Amino acid sequence: MIRVPFRFRETIATILADDPAQVKAATAGMLEARQELEAYIARDPFFAATFDPYVPDSYDQVIVRMADATRKAGVGPMAAVAGAIAWAGVEAMKEAGALFGVIDNGGDIALIADRPVRVGIHAGEAALSNRIAFIVPPQDRVLGICTSSATVGPSISFGIADAVTVFSRNVALADAWATAVCNEIRPDDRSVLDRIDPGEVYGVFAIMGDVTVKWGVLPPLVPAVVDEQLISAGDRQ
Repeated sequence: MIRVPFRFRETIATILADDPAQVKAATAGMLEARQELEAYIARDPFFAATFDPYVPDSYDQVIVRMADATRKAGVGPMAAVAGAIAWAGVEAMKEAGALFGVIDNGGDIALIADRPVRVGIHAGEAALSNRIAFIVPPQDRVLGICTSSATVGPSISFGIADAVTVFSRNVALADAWATAVCNEIRPDDRSVLDRIDPGEVYGVFAIMGDVTVKWGVLPPLVPAVVDEQLISAGDRQ
């Protein structure tokens, strides 16, 4: 397995692959998605500025995915940017014949895998931070594992959670719901979870200090030591 950093403007990601050709495919997929996004924002800056769901005047795949996902979660389009970019990269890897490919765009992960993958949880100063990981079974279809935090990283959040991780085949939707849940969930108020469609989202795992919340179906959690130096900065929202 090879690990390659990718950086293009606000996108700071890590690519895991078995072959340099698949890294090249991932890079091309993410660059194409970014170019579509930047071209659209240049003619419609409000798409990048609003915190509310928005209907864009575009049929570009990355724009449609971001808008559709964030409409369902009730947040602005840029809440799905990191997941959508990672999704485009892993799809390009799969089209190039990859059986294993992971793109970590600042904690918003898209992957396919012919082997189990361990995904650690970084949750700032919370007691469980960097001490547990999900064991994700092999995936022959793209899976999104996206995390939002109110206490870690540069992304805008209106919540208090140290980490909210969401699992979905729709990577943009996983990213959007991670943001929405992180904005609203509290130790004594989990009503935001009632709005999630279990047909589209598999599971949610939230850490708020010493409080953890599990919703839906999650992969097994195991003790782990997470190396913070391997965490990608990702797209800013």
